[in-house]
Amino acid sequence: MQINPLQVVLWSFRRRENDVVNLYNSLTGVMQLATGGHMLNFGYWEGADTPISAQRRMCMLVSDMAELGSAKRLADIGSGLSAPALQWNDAYRQLDTSCININFSQLSYASKLMNDKNAPSLINATATALPFSDKSVDRIIALESAQHFKPFDLFVGECRRVLADDGLFVAAIPVMTLASKSIEIRRLGILTFTWSSERYPIEYVTSAITENGFEIKEAKRIGHQVYEPLADYYVKNRKEIRDRILKEYPRYLEQVLYKSLLKMKQVSEKQIIDYLVVKCSLQ
Repeated sequence: MQINPLQVVLWSFRRRENDVVNLYNSLTGVMQLATGGHMLNFGYWEGADTPISAQRRMCMLVSDMAELGSAKRLADIGSGLSAPALQWNDAYRQLDTSCININFSQLSYASKLMNDKNAPSLINATATALPFSDKSVDRIIALESAQHFKPFDLFVGECRRVLADDGLFVAAIPVMTLASKSIEIRRLGILTFTWSSERYPIEYVTSAITENGFEIKEAKRIGHQVYEPLADYYVKNRKEIRDRILKEYPRYLEQVLYKSLLKMKQVSEKQIIDYLVVKCSLQ
């Protein structure tokens, strides 16, 4: 696959909706080649030793916090290739799940993975204008997607509108621990250009949630079980992963990925970035 590096930098730097779509359309294949699966999250590596097992553990962590065993209608916002939703629907057969994704190409790919009558519904829509009536879902999950939604508080407001009074909203989101833009640029290094999320400070995320009428019932900061073991796994298995990537992508792309993962580990160890999983109910 031919990728213009300048375009990638522009998409990562501007981070408009179309830029995020273009970035994922170009680089989703890299993640699939690196992990061997269809999930796009970093993974929760406590007790895991491969990307797929870590990603499945992340899905389990989120589903446990969302109490999916007692849920009826789930909205998976920013659903990627819908692999997490497939895992949840397989584990909780009573679920009526809708996968919301602005990326039509990802939805088209996801449709090819559906081979079960209990498969999720696939809906092409934006997270800041959810296609649901008021109080019509009892669970909302945003698994490693809300870092792309802007304005974030508008997304949270939409979640409040569509969530039933006794429902739960769970988000798993990469966050910054520092709010200063000058500190961010200086300390993130290469991630300033290759980490395509909005880099929301953790205080902003939590305040946007509470100011939009939610109560935070539980919050876990799991960055050390996400970024650092992911980077360690890549370093340990780099030759095998690189060989897979180079069959379809240019060499410079793998080199940038490698350097970005090393930097991600470094800034995680220095507690500049973290990973927040938050469980919320309506006030």
